[in-house]
Amino acid sequence: LTYAVELVKAMGLNAKGEKIDPGKPVPVFGAGADGDADRNMILGSQFFVSPSDSLAMLVANADLIPQFQKAGGLKGCARSMPTSGALDLVAKKRGLPFFEVPTGWKFFGNLMDSGTHYFPDGKTYTPFICGEESFGTGSDHVREKDGMWAVLAWLQILAAKTISQGRLVTVEEVAKEHWKEFGRNYYARYDYEGVDKAKAEDMMKAMADKAGTLGGQKVQGMEIQTNDVFEYNDPVDGSVSKNQGIRFIFTDGSRIIFRLSGTGVAGATVRLYLEKYTAPDGDLGLHAFDVVKPLANIAMELSGLPAATGRDAPTVIT
Repeated sequence: LTYAVELVKAMGLNAKGEKIDPGKPVPVFGAGADGDADRNMILGSQFFVSPSDSLAMLVANADLIPQFQKAGGLKGCARSMPTSGALDLVAKKRGLPFFEVPTGWKFFGNLMDSGTHYFPDGKTYTPFICGEESFGTGSDHVREKDGMWAVLAWLQILAAKTISQGRLVTVEEVAKEHWKEFGRNYYARYDYEGVDKAKAEDMMKAMADKAGTLGGQKVQGMEIQTNDVFEYNDPVDGSVSKNQGIRFIFTDGSRIIFRLSGTGVAGATVRLYLEKYTAPDGDLGLHAFDVVKPLANIAMELSGLPAATGRDAPTVIT
């Protein structure tokens, strides 16, 4: 939404995802990619699909895609840890093996190699769909994210639903139908760029030192279920990846995630991921940035980020 300015405006939205009048008819479908087309963004008429939701919706509708029909259906799905839990809900209801992996496509690659000559003795999790909140989506046809595949998968789902219903089915309708079945995971990411690396590392360590000690405590009216430092045990090669981010998980299913990335000359970047779950009978039509803002206030209290970084606002919100 921030960088695809012309596309977003043509689809009747601004950089915040709010509806605007572009001054001409708005297309029913829009899609964008980065320079090498490994990332993708899906839009409907004045409607933005978050990458986390897009992943969950592709998995929920995978039976409409010939690639998976011919292979007997999906056998697994996965998301990066900071990506919203929307996929988890689909996997649970569909009975699919599900994996929450660290950020980095290599972790998906191992799952794609399951049952091959590389790992012939373990379980097979392919056909497989995976993705991350940073606009990457893919399947096991290639061991990398594939933006064009994701766009075509969406078009296939829309075409199949349009044929079955005898009328044009839109992106927004697919999304709202999904939320009515699974609920909605309101989601946003705050990036604090160019912060002092040492101070940011101290902040992360302070939160890590409290891992496992905050369960049952209430912060600004929300009860913490657990807090930890994410660790991944790879089911394919048995490797263990530690220190993959700080997680605060609340009893209502909401999450606050902190990750530190980048050590360039301009400093490090603190990434804050905010997720608020709303059940199918809740208000599913709100703006995500508004819904998660109270979580941002809680995150500031838990982390002490303003004092540690000198920042009172993020550089970018996505």
